[in-house]
Amino acid sequence: MKKLLLLTSFLAGAAFANAEDAAFQLSLTPDIAIHSKTTQINGLALNIWGENPQHSLNLGIVNGSTGDSVGLSWAFIANYADSYTGVQWGLLNVSRSNFLGWQDGVLNYSQGTFTGLQSGWINIAQEFHGLQLGLLNYSENLRGVQIGFVNVARNNPWFKEFPDKLATGFPIVNWSF
Repeated sequence: MKKLLLLTSFLAGAAFANAEDAAFQLSLTPDIAIHSKTTQINGLALNIWGENPQHSLNLGIVNGSTGDSVGLSWAFIANYADSYTGVQWGLLNVSRSNFLGWQDGVLNYSQGTFTGLQSGWINIAQEFHGLQLGLLNYSENLRGVQIGFVNVARNNPWFKEFPDKLATGFPIVNWSF
């Protein structure tokens, strides 16, 4: 009886599963992979270079996450994402739109709104909310704290009164709320 119930549950789940989803991806390049690059991966992706919408653990040399992706992305070289929630660990981490979570690498770059922690040698963000830890930290619009050797927050209100006399950066620590 238990086996019949388990089989019925599995078949019902398979019948209602999205045909555009997969639990596992193995990828040499985005176009040479088990599943197409439009298939959402909900599980594990092992990549030489992979690129999918993801709710998964991504392990590889280059991991690309398209759309609104969630998970842990660990790469030997680079992680890139459109919009990501989770953790990116790699030498280079890039987010094109929104990022919520933690980026850790040599170079971390966010073109959109970043909320969370960036830790690495160089951290760059357009709109940053949280903590940047690195040798060089840069943000166009900082709402948080920067700790590092060089810290630049272009929007720091302290410097609006003296734009010709003071720079928009501090060594060791900088903040703007």
